[in-house]
Amino acid sequence: MDITILLPFIVLIGAMFLMTRSAKNKQRQMTNMRDQLQPGSGVRTIGGMYATVKEVHEDTLLLEVAPGVHAIYAKNSIGAVLDDAEYNRIVHGAPEFDDEDISAPDDASSLTGSADDAGDEDAEDRKETSDRIDLDKKDAADDAEGDAGAADTTDEDEKKNGGSAAK
Repeated sequence: MDITILLPFIVLIGAMFLMTRSAKNKQRQMTNMRDQLQPGSGVRTIGGMYATVKEVHEDTLLLEVAPGVHAIYAKNSIGAVLDDAEYNRIVHGAPEFDDEDISAPDDASSLTGSADDAGDEDAEDRKETSDRIDLDKKDAADDAEGDAGAADTTDEDEKKNGGSAAK
């Protein structure tokens, strides 16, 4: 047998091995995460529901999905264990950061610079703008060509219609 015939099969088997290996690693990490669940931790189920763990059993969990509302879930239904800050931010709407750290100026002048500097910059911008070529304006030569082109089209229309347009 030739090695070139076996090479695609070897590559295919190697790719399958790498894919199954990464899937097994993810599955092992999820199993470890689910085994380390403790009462009081916030979780997100695979269905997207956020809850607090109340009791941990061998294959099941007792979750508090709302104040006073408890439900029993399989451990396999836990998609992620959230840290306290993230859980409170998502469920209770707690801010990610302290409002005291945020400061904003009372007016926009500190953001744009002083008024004297702005006047000089505006004059320079106007000068640069006037030096640029304006592509929207037509030259006098273009206007003359445009008028001649319009006369040619009316002559062609008259020939097609068999005479003048006044008929």
